[in-house]
Amino acid sequence: MESSCSCGGTVTMLLACSGGSNVGQISNEVARRLTVDNCGVMFCLAGLGGDVEPLIERTRGAERILVIDGCPVACAKKVLDRHGIAHQWLELTGLGIEKCPDLELKADEVAVAMDAAEKCLEA
Repeated sequence: MESSCSCGGTVTMLLACSGGSNVGQISNEVARRLTVDNCGVMFCLAGLGGDVEPLIERTRGAERILVIDGCPVACAKKVLDRHGIAHQWLELTGLGIEKCPDLELKADEVAVAMDAAEKCLEA
């Protein structure tokens, strides 16, 4: 599938919640695909949550950050907020994707999330 995103020369750091639900895994898949499509660079949210200083500083220095959370609990967003790092935020259940414990990815849900993420990158 060809990506339609346009980064305008700005490198976007991608941070996905990657939680233990379908929407967490979709957030991870979207960040992975955007990285493969050269629309951004996936980065280590766990390192930020673990207060790994070199990773925090690298994130602070990013040109642009897109945080992709699976649900309104907003774990990924809260990590960046705790460090005072500005970012764009995308929350997948807000797109109509229902959260469930099933870790299988549904192609139509991934497509909806990809479309929304690409629109964030175009903004």
